[in-house]
Amino acid sequence: MTWSVYQHWDPLRVCVVGRSYPPEFYSWITVPHVRKLFEKIAIETEEDYQAIIKKLQEFGVEVHRPDLLKHTQFPNGKFVPPPMTPRDYTIMIGEQFYENHSVNFKKFYNDVRDPSWPNCDNLEKFHTLPEFIQEECNNVHGLTQLVDNDSQYSDIFNLIKQQGNNINSCVDPSINGAMVSRIGRDLYFGTNDYNQDQKKLKQTLDKEFTNTRNHIVNSGGHSDGTYCPVCPGLIISLRDVPTYADTFPDWEVVYLPNQSWAKVKPFLDLKQKNKGKWWIPGFENDQAVVDVVETWLGNWTGYVEETVFDVNMLIIDPKNVMVFNYNKQVFYALARYGITPHVVPFRHRYFWDGGIHCVTSDLHREGAMQDYFPGRL
Repeated sequence: MTWSVYQHWDPLRVCVVGRSYPPEFYSWITVPHVRKLFEKIAIETEEDYQAIIKKLQEFGVEVHRPDLLKHTQFPNGKFVPPPMTPRDYTIMIGEQFYENHSVNFKKFYNDVRDPSWPNCDNLEKFHTLPEFIQEECNNVHGLTQLVDNDSQYSDIFNLIKQQGNNINSCVDPSINGAMVSRIGRDLYFGTNDYNQDQKKLKQTLDKEFTNTRNHIVNSGGHSDGTYCPVCPGLIISLRDVPTYADTFPDWEVVYLPNQSWAKVKPFLDLKQKNKGKWWIPGFENDQAVVDVVETWLGNWTGYVEETVFDVNMLIIDPKNVMVFNYNKQVFYALARYGITPHVVPFRHRYFWDGGIHCVTSDLHREGAMQDYFPGRL
């Protein structure tokens, strides 16, 4: 049976859950208390992943996980990010599966390349580079394996192919699970930044998705960190988005202004040191931790501002959603629509910058395409 996702509130049947490095990975850290800290984070992160998996399995969801690469270190000393947030790189839209690792090839190449090597922004150009560069990347650092075969997700990709689904490389970075809301015949795409050329983006999307009505939400980054359409008629939003009246006419929008900052006040003190990329509570002024993260782990993390777990929710079915903690305003709104929230832990979400929506990726949900706005052309 071909897998598909048409509405992200349809009953979830197959899902990917991310994976991080095990505690022994951090044996290279020489400062004992810092190594112990990262080992603790690794252990607790996997414990929390298992709690997520257990909850999903209680609802009959088939769970798959990505693998870890054998070669994890780039020539510049940085490490290959573990596959913690599969939604940032994958999405099932209808029966078409998209992966955007190829779109991110430039980032991978820039991480490994020597300053004397030429710039390269896609895999096709990579294969035209001098052989010694290809050999250096492939034999020592496995760059082509990472991007071509993507061994972190190769088993999952094989499963998808076995179901009869096509695997497509994304034509634009905006095509991934963190940027797209699938509402039946209507698709809503976030912008990578507030100044993105929306007209050009719309043209690209309309060419790729010809059987849907495609809309742009100026989210300025991951849209799943900005708003969540929980069910027909209800949106939970971090801030006011002026286009809601046009894109979701007559839907209720529950706003959570400044919700995240009240909970992460200590992060603001650390922001000047680490450019807003991570936060470990209790270690805000520990320079050894700051040095390790910035020197070795700087390319793992995104911006904490994008991850507000109160709107970054995973919908299991029309009556159940998963969240990372309690919020009175959100829980009250969900109750009015007959939806039960299930709290699962993710203790180091502000370090990893990953909400419950980010660390999962839905591959199959029951249901056919619906039209929630039949009056639209």
